[in-house]
Amino acid sequence: MTDDQSPSGKFRSLSGFASLADRTLLLLLTLSGAAWAGQLQPYLNLTFFKEQFLGLFFGLGVAGVFIRVKVHPRESGRRVPWYDWLGFAGSLLTGGYVMVMYPSIAYRLGILAPERWLLGGLAVLLILEATRRVAGSVLAGLGAVCILYTKFGYLLPGILYTQGFSWQRIATYLYLDSSGILGIPLTVAASVVVAFILFGQALYAVGGDKFITDVALIAMGRYRGGSAKVSVVSSALFGTVSGSAVANVAVDGAITIPLMKRTGYPSHLAAAIEAVASNGGQIAPPVMGAAAFLIAEFLNIPYGQVALGAAVPALLYYLALFTQVDLEAAKYKLGGLPVSQIPTWRGVMRFGWVFLIPLGFLIYALMIENWDAGQAGIMTVILTFIVGALQKETRPTFKGMVTCLEETGRTLLDIVVISALAGLVIGALQLSGLTFKLSLILVTLSGGNVYLLLGLTAIVCIFLGMSLPTAVVYITLAVLVGPALAQLGIDPLAAHLFLFYFGMLSLITPPNCLATYTAAAIAHSDFWKTGWTGMRLGIAAYIVPFAFALHPSLILKGTGGEIILAVLAASIGTFLLAVGCAGYLFRLLGWIKRGLFCVAGLLLMLPTWHGAWVLVDAAGLLLGVSLFLWERSKSSRAPSATVEPSGVTP
Repeated sequence: MTDDQSPSGKFRSLSGFASLADRTLLLLLTLSGAAWAGQLQPYLNLTFFKEQFLGLFFGLGVAGVFIRVKVHPRESGRRVPWYDWLGFAGSLLTGGYVMVMYPSIAYRLGILAPERWLLGGLAVLLILEATRRVAGSVLAGLGAVCILYTKFGYLLPGILYTQGFSWQRIATYLYLDSSGILGIPLTVAASVVVAFILFGQALYAVGGDKFITDVALIAMGRYRGGSAKVSVVSSALFGTVSGSAVANVAVDGAITIPLMKRTGYPSHLAAAIEAVASNGGQIAPPVMGAAAFLIAEFLNIPYGQVALGAAVPALLYYLALFTQVDLEAAKYKLGGLPVSQIPTWRGVMRFGWVFLIPLGFLIYALMIENWDAGQAGIMTVILTFIVGALQKETRPTFKGMVTCLEETGRTLLDIVVISALAGLVIGALQLSGLTFKLSLILVTLSGGNVYLLLGLTAIVCIFLGMSLPTAVVYITLAVLVGPALAQLGIDPLAAHLFLFYFGMLSLITPPNCLATYTAAAIAHSDFWKTGWTGMRLGIAAYIVPFAFALHPSLILKGTGGEIILAVLAASIGTFLLAVGCAGYLFRLLGWIKRGLFCVAGLLLMLPTWHGAWVLVDAAGLLLGVSLFLWERSKSSRAPSATVEPSGVTP
């Protein structure tokens, strides 16, 4: 991974007018997004097209990238080059044209006026260059290839043939049509994602991060491997509100990773635990990552139904992580934290009780009242600042509130650009007609085999997720791949959760796993060693989506008996799989026994075909129980071997 993929490597250090312009853009981007997400316009008696706001949001976001992000990592980053000022002006021009002129454009979208396709071509070029800066050349190249296919698809044979379109038509369509740049990805970023990124930053501004960490210390600090378990709990809680696994690692990991290292965890293991725990916050109800709200919109179901369906898979994810963390602590003989380092419940709640109000309100608004996700998020932000102001210890300063808005805007820069690129990709494929053919292509490649189709989809999700936020990966694949999964009979909610899971797994899957990279940088650990360890700790997330896609009882669909049996079998299977991955139960396990534990776990986690899954579960349970009892018997007769923190068996 190159340096420019880390936040410190790609941003400029600005001063003077450039710094003022940068900070102004960040504030305007956040405030305009918050006003839109909070549905403020009716209260101000304002009426305008959604596309007008999206033009403003797009222009501010892309303009901010040209000021703030280096053109190349070797650039000094102390000043903005003249050509980036042109990119800045071009971004505001293309966004401003849509904002001002869209009311007249809307009724004559089919007209290929020169100013439309010229500005459209400029907007496409600006998006591709901005994407190259924030996400790398591969993703920008993918967008360019999709556009070239729309132009030259008539040269391809068979199912890939398309009639081809003029450059004027392509530029105008991608620029102004609601299926292009102004489409679903940018709409979601402006109406949902911004609200929850701002909520996470607001919580930090009033000291909510310390409250969450203290609660985790009270809950888990005293137990075996307490420092790591604190990391899991606090990171999971942070993850539900931060909207970014990378930001979550950066904030929470700065506290938990040094704590784990001080108590004996190896650096790579501490970093991996933090990365996996932070990433899992996106899939943990009741307040999941932004993509979960999109599932509700795509399927036209209440968010509470999505959260309920995701509950068991999330529990299995953290069960696998907790089990391995506990067994690693036993392996290294690591105890709990000293009592002096664990706060008292009374002391924490004395000032921290106020944070329960916005969290409770958010859960109530989403789960009970079924509020719009963006509006619920913005109202929770306002409530967070209000309750924070009630006490001197949590009262936000003016500087802190401005920093909160700026940090939100800084996070949004990447999201705006990548959302715009996702709109380009979706728009180009829809214009060419490939969107309608893709389901047929995938089903044909898989030979109609649902297992092969799921495998292909998982690989595509992880590949796209290497450069895209989870929400954008989900949106893209929900449009392109979701119909193919439904065509082979997979439950719609299971199919969309499958896409959600594998979209977020790229953040802990080498080589381009930003959450792991950030954690490794904090821990000063070897990146590759940290990455492979993170995959092992998060093993359940690679398997559970296949389980609930093939067996919807795991998302609570079916009879009561089916659900209970499926959840029980999967829970036992997850525990056995975690034992095999950790390589320790009551003593160190050899590779053969580790493999047998993994096989037993998989048999229980993956109920399969033709009603034979009961027999498969029975075989897995018999094997797992036999191994467990054997190891328990053997360990009681001989002292267990342990591992020193250096990783050397004594």
